[in-house]
Amino acid sequence: VDLGGVKILPREGLHLRLEVEEESQRVVAVGLDYANSTLQVQPFAAPRSTGLWHEIREQITDQIQRQGGRVSERDGAFGPELVAEIPVAAEAGGAIETRVARFVGVDGPRWFLRGVIAGDAAVKPDAAALVEDLFRSIVVVRGSVPMPPRDLIPLRMPTAPTAGNENDYSS
Repeated sequence: VDLGGVKILPREGLHLRLEVEEESQRVVAVGLDYANSTLQVQPFAAPRSTGLWHEIREQITDQIQRQGGRVSERDGAFGPELVAEIPVAAEAGGAIETRVARFVGVDGPRWFLRGVIAGDAAVKPDAAALVEDLFRSIVVVRGSVPMPPRDLIPLRMPTAPTAGNENDYSS
């Protein structure tokens, strides 16, 4: 499925959701529901010389801690990753609940792909392996247009398949 800045390999049981910024109507993230989990991905432009993941991990940690959450760093399937316990708004009068999310990142040539994993894949090894395989299969399409580092690589709605098109992505 060609979404501009990323291409997603369809698979049985995968549901794709585009997250759109209300004000600008631009696609800002791709949500993938798979194996009782969600994987949100965003591709960013990166500098030629260095990656972004080391800086972005620090920013994510600071942001979650300011929200009252807890974060730990560990070695994961893609190198360093963050495991966060994020506070979730509770029902009126109820105790504050937390949800676990894993933040993963991959630095490529002039691009960076960030993934946020929630649901079973954040805590269960079998589901984690399936979602990690899905993340590994995503292709980032950086393009040749100059972009400042950290700018979101443009995402777009997929084009509808035409008759005889081998790339039908419905499932």
